[in-house]
Amino acid sequence: QVQLVESGGGLVQPGGSLRLSCAASGSIFSINAMGWYRQAPGKQRELVAAITSGGSTNYADSVKGRFTISRDNAKNTVYLQMNSLKPEDTAVYYCSLVVTTAQAMAPDDYWGQGTQVTVSS
Repeated sequence: QVQLVESGGGLVQPGGSLRLSCAASGSIFSINAMGWYRQAPGKQRELVAAITSGGSTNYADSVKGRFTISRDNAKNTVYLQMNSLKPEDTAVYYCSLVVTTAQAMAPDDYWGQGTQVTVSS
């Protein structure tokens, strides 16, 4: 089994910064893509940023230039640095990892529990 633990959410004023972390543990053989999604009240979950095993990244247009995704393969951890936060960034943020476990030896999607980010003055 694989467990994902997210941290770093909270309340921040517009223009502020937060850094989200998502650490994976368990019977991990390899981790392929890692990503962050968010879901605001009344809206569908959307992709915020993703990073491949090779380090290639892509971002939603709404966060380009403000958010940075990175990964630490030694720690099985993905990060999301969020700068210049806006009220419209308010949402529950979820990490998603494509993990191959030692048992299955095939990739599968795993999700974090979600962390609330609120941008408000």
